[in-house]
Order: sequence, then C-alpha cells, then structure tokens
Amino acid sequence: MACGLLSRRVASSLRPCLGLTATGYRQVSQTAANIVEEAEFDGPCMKTEVPGPISRSLSKQLEKVQNVIQVNFFCDYEESRGNYLVDVDGNRMLDVYTQIASIPIGYNHPALTKVMADPSNLGTFVNRPALGMLPPGKFPEKLFDGLMSVAPKGFSRVQTMACGSCANENAYKSIFIWYRNKQRGTSQPTPEEERTSVINQVPGCPDLTLLSFMGGFHGRTLGCLATTHTKAIQKLDVPSFDWPIAPYPKLKYPLDQFERENAQEEARCLEEVEDLIEKWGKKGRPVAGIVIEPIQAEGGDNHASFDFFRKLRGIAKKHGSAFLVDEVQTGGGSTGKFWAHQHWGLDDPADMVSFSKKMLTGGYFYKDDFQADKPFRIFNTWLGDHTKNMFLTEVIKVIRTENLLEEVKKSGKVMLQGLYDLQAKYPHLLSRARGIGTFCAVDVRDEATRNDLILKARNKGVVLGGCGNQSIRFRPALVFKERHAHLFLDIFNDAIAELK
Repeated sequence: MACGLLSRRVASSLRPCLGLTATGYRQVSQTAANIVEEAEFDGPCMKTEVPGPISRSLSKQLEKVQNVIQVNFFCDYEESRGNYLVDVDGNRMLDVYTQIASIPIGYNHPALTKVMADPSNLGTFVNRPALGMLPPGKFPEKLFDGLMSVAPKGFSRVQTMACGSCANENAYKSIFIWYRNKQRGTSQPTPEEERTSVINQVPGCPDLTLLSFMGGFHGRTLGCLATTHTKAIQKLDVPSFDWPIAPYPKLKYPLDQFERENAQEEARCLEEVEDLIEKWGKKGRPVAGIVIEPIQAEGGDNHASFDFFRKLRGIAKKHGSAFLVDEVQTGGGSTGKFWAHQHWGLDDPADMVSFSKKMLTGGYFYKDDFQADKPFRIFNTWLGDHTKNMFLTEVIKVIRTENLLEEVKKSGKVMLQGLYDLQAKYPHLLSRARGIGTFCAVDVRDEATRNDLILKARNKGVVLGGCGNQSIRFRPALVFKERHAHLFLDIFNDAIAELK
C-alpha cells in the first residue's frame, strides 16, 4: 500500500466547527487565528517488522535504567495522525487499541494542537497548580464546560484525579467515610476513633469491605488491587484486603440467542451477591459498597445484560451499600453513548461513576452525600492536571459538532458484523464475537494463538490488544469511521489466514 495521504482537512479560524463540509474540509472551532492542517493517511505503510531496528536499539538503551519487558515498540507521535500511529522506524499502523482505549479523537487532532498553540494558555502549561488548594481562575469554568457538561444523570459534583486507579482509590475512601458517618449518625469522630486511626486499629480504621467481581479490573494501586481479579501477575506478592468477591455472569454469545440460559446464569450471580452481603454483615464486616464495570475490559470483555445491572443496583439500595460504576475504560463514547451505563435505562444508575482514559483526566462523579465534610480527607498535591481539563473541553466540542457518537454506532456495526463473519469463516480459530458500539472483542482459540495473531496483525499494519485469557479487544478512537472498520477487517482477515 502506498504511503500517501487520503485527504487534507483544513481547520479555519474564521468559521465555527460544522463537521465535514461538501468540500471535505473539517472546520474546527479555535481561538488562535493561524491555520492548522490535519492530514489523514490512506492506510498503513509498513517498512520493517515491528519492533524495528531503531525500536530495538532504544529498548537496549532504556533497559539500562528501566524495565522494558512490557515495551512493544517506540513511537513517533509527531508523525502520527488521526487513527494512525507511526513508530520510530517509520511504520504507519491503523491503531485499533489507542493506548489502551485512551485516545478519544485520534492523534494530533487540530482542536487539541490549537489549545497548545494558544498563547493565553501558556501560563497553565508552564505552572501546574495544586488544584485542591490553589486552583487557577478558569478552573470552575473548565469543569462546567467540560466534565460537568457530560456528567451522568443525577450527578452535580465531580472530583478530578490523575488516573483511573487514583480515581477509584479515592472513590473507595469516599464510600467508607460516607458509610461510617451513616453508622455513627454524625460526621464527628470520637477521640478513640481518632487515636486508633493513626495506628491502623479499630474503631478508627473500621473493618468495612467492598464487594467486587471475579474478572473485574479497577486499578493497580494497593486498595484497587483488592478489587482487581484478573491476572496473577498484577497481584502476586502484594498484601491485600480480604473483601468479598462475587461471581460475574459467564454468558453465551450472541446474547440475544441465549436469553434463557444467560438469565439463569445472571440470577445465580445476583443471588450470590445478596448472599455475600448478608454473610459479611453477620461477620461484622459490612459491605459498604459495590464496584463494577459496565463491561469487564481487562478481564476479557465480559458482558452482562442491562437487566443484570438494574437488579444489582436494586440490591445495593436494599442493603444500604454504595454503588460505584467504574467507567474508566467504557466511558467517553465507545459504546455509542457517552457513558456505558446509560444503556441500562435507569433514573438513578449509581452513587459514583469513575472515569479516566478517553476523558484524558481521571476522577469520579459523586452524589452530594459523598462530599468530604473536612479538608484533606480526599486530597493529594495535584488532584489531576488542569491542562487535561482544557483538552477535554475541546474533545467534547468535537464529539458534539462532528456527531461522533453516531459515527461510533455506524463503524461499530460494521466491525461487529465483520467479526461475526470472520468467526463463521474461521470457526476453528475465532468465537464469541461481542460488543456495543466499537467496544468490541473476539475470542481466539487459545492464548498462544491470540498472541501470535496480534503480532501478525501488527506487522501487517494494525495495532491490537489482548485481554482475559484468550480475547482480543478493539478500542479505536471515536474518529474511527466505517472505512477504517472495513480496512481493519481486511487486514485482520489476512492475518488470520496465516494462522495454522
């Protein structure tokens, strides 16, 4: 395939963002008067195997000071554009993984480069503020224009953090503080509680628990690891809390063809959840909260029905447990709705919703009852990064003006149907194709074959990622169009055809 450009889109400072015009130009709202050009490539262009010689040389340099076991290859981000990631050896690849689902509108989008180029933003980038104590004057404005403009239904508060793990870690703390205040009937601790808290003893450090699910992933920090139940390598040798773990439904796909069997499996798991809450309460270790992903991502792209989540929410309310929905990977539009839990159709879907990745900043939305009642209870030096709030404001504008959630539905339909066709064509290799929007996955025969397929696809110009024991997950940017889905499927088919 020729290493050329499919089209050139020009962002004009004199016109509002109106999406694609008849002439093929993308007009992006901007504050600076200079013209920014965005070039879209016509497809992958491979010059070497990946990693190439330059990447391998850089790995040797880096391994002198850091662990490089998990490094795939080194990237040239200046040359990357849109849906295409370029490596340091000049290989251009269609990125269907996007930094583990973290690039919302592609590489080097002009709306974001203009934020960097605007001189009025210089002070924000040069001086990183401690947002909890000394926020900049534009901080409230950017929160209302950005995060709060896409807040899930029923939420009027948000706490920014640096990443998904940090978001969940502090959401857990908020749940425990809320639960203890509810237990004691006041937010004022006793002198004994204050004294014992600093020596890690009860009652100051109460024996509360969080209920999580097998296959769930909520982060790699110490508290989050207690609710992460995927790969042993993530937890091995690290002390952890003894908290209840519920089974997650093991469903058959396609979901609409196995409704009766799947409903029985979900009923079994819900019954176990309620049983665990009651058992742990009787042991004097009450379940203060439940944490769950709308789709278990790292654990294998495991789905449950919307009815399962509606009933789980009801169980949490019944037993007085907080309900935290972890949308770190599912949030930001990949399922065709801005938040995956919106598919559930609930008026009161959660008490907290955590986010990161496509949202560029970490954090969590929360209800008024979970507001910290004293300073420094939920706190760290940065509490996120204000520059990411600025970027997110522009990302949300692009999503709306270019109608990207509808594009996600269209390209996701092509992708999922293509995966159905491929598993029918290669039934000895692929199975259990599944997804909502472009948040899709397929199982491969075994882990070794899965890993081999990912490498073959990469050397043909497509970046993919694995999850669970034998799944490949697809996480394109929101600017991934139907043509990109067709291109991906063609290359993926070629890679599969080479497997034995």
